[in-house]
Amino acid sequence: MSYDAIIVGGSFAGLSAALQLGRARRRTLIIDEGLRRNRFVSHSHGFLGQDGRPPQDIVADAREQLRRYETVEWLDGRAEEAEKAGSGFSVKTSDGRRISARRLVLATGVVDSLPDVPGLEERWGRSVFHCPYCHGYELNQGNVGVIAVSEISMHHAMMLPDWGPTTFLLNGAFSPDEEQRAQLARRSVGIEEAQIEKITGRADLHFTDGRTASFAGLFVLPQSRIASGLAEQLGCEFEESPLLHFIKTSQMKETTVSGVFACGDATRPAGSVPIAVADGNIAGAATHQSLIFRED
Repeated sequence: MSYDAIIVGGSFAGLSAALQLGRARRRTLIIDEGLRRNRFVSHSHGFLGQDGRPPQDIVADAREQLRRYETVEWLDGRAEEAEKAGSGFSVKTSDGRRISARRLVLATGVVDSLPDVPGLEERWGRSVFHCPYCHGYELNQGNVGVIAVSEISMHHAMMLPDWGPTTFLLNGAFSPDEEQRAQLARRSVGIEEAQIEKITGRADLHFTDGRTASFAGLFVLPQSRIASGLAEQLGCEFEESPLLHFIKTSQMKETTVSGVFACGDATRPAGSVPIAVADGNIAGAATHQSLIFRED
């Protein structure tokens, strides 16, 4: 079975790309294993018209809308392999199926790895976050803790005072120099040097020296990796950031491999739901136009 396009990943970026291709009446297959990056959060924020809604509800609505487009199909599963095949591409799924398409759209997302602090992972997306714009407002100007992972956490610590009184929890990961301490002081950011032993309650920190501190919420920058090896298999080039090795794309979301497009969190050092949707919109339209104006 052959398609005009296979989209790998059925979260916000992939769904948005599929909508453009479906509206262009192109035969499109979405392959998705159901592991959205924001599946840990109860509500999504910052997405115009959808602010405060559960992300699973937004995705469910989007899937229902896509079902109206007769050329769009959905396959639950994981795309394990991808390769160039003639003028198009071949994708092998986890159940052994091989499916061909003229174009590929990689919307695979990323997987986050958190610092090894007992109690941190269980609170990810509930009282521990990475995006102030997504979750800062709901803390209602309560006390905010920023757990350092490296010097890059200075950016977080400098931002968060707009959402509440902020403490920079160094946790042995980073020691600000005099200039950085002055910058933090100008933003009224407190500095806590002690090591974190564990987190309990909503966001109650226990330090190794026996002290405790409670926060309305905690912020930390995860180390992320692309959730699929397909881009590497296909020979796509990557770009580096301190927290993610991400897929290099053009302004129209085409990778360095002709006919392979990519969108969403796997293509940028930082992202959000509205950015992923915008990325997918661009990738879907560009994929469609490549089918028209480019000879295979």
